[in-house]
Amino acid sequence: MQIAKYNASGNDFVIFHTFKEEDRSALAKTFCDRQKGIGADGLIVLLPHATYDFAWQFYNSDGSMASMCGNGTRACAHYAFTNGLAPSSMRFLTGAGVIHSTVADTIVETELTSPITLSEPFEEHGHTWFFYDTGVPHLVCFVDDISTFNKNIARQMRYAYNANVNYVALRERVLHVRTYERGVEDETLACGTGMAASFYAAYCQKMVKKSVTVYPTSKEELFLRIENERLFFKGKVEQVFETQWKR
Repeated sequence: MQIAKYNASGNDFVIFHTFKEEDRSALAKTFCDRQKGIGADGLIVLLPHATYDFAWQFYNSDGSMASMCGNGTRACAHYAFTNGLAPSSMRFLTGAGVIHSTVADTIVETELTSPITLSEPFEEHGHTWFFYDTGVPHLVCFVDDISTFNKNIARQMRYAYNANVNYVALRERVLHVRTYERGVEDETLACGTGMAASFYAAYCQKMVKKSVTVYPTSKEELFLRIENERLFFKGKVEQVFETQWKR
């Protein structure tokens, strides 16, 4: 089996394409294991589709399936274009709906599905929380200092609301985001839909304008914007390696 490992702003993925749709939960856990496998935040499988350029299956590192992963869309778009599976401007089907991505060398921009407000802001653990779905559910709180990210609180909120959890600090019109991701069950170096939810929360609170620069824990630079109530985010994607995997 020919597979590729990709890095998108600190999120890493194992990606391959096939004609056969099946449950690959066990394979995802094998690939994503950082001690005994390749090591990744998730597994992305590209499948043929009659209407769109392709469809995907996305698995978290624990083998659970997810409807959406923002940085995953950018990584798989680059993979699809590089392997001749799709043109540079492509549309593909995810569990959250149809995604449009554009590849320009190592820079990939993804247009996400429209954000959905899941609740009114609420207070818990000394923070005000905003709750949005940007493909998957995300809780967002704003802090003065991003180093105050509290993994214990993030884990509690993740299980209480079955959502990813984001701490956000705004400094000099730039957003700094740290994310605890379900399925990985830890803080990750980046989360595309988390950065999108954080940007949308800041935009709705009039903290930022229609475009902003965002830095996740990986310190890589990403650009987010909103246009006609659709969220777009853009950044660098890197193919780490390709290899043959022998079962």
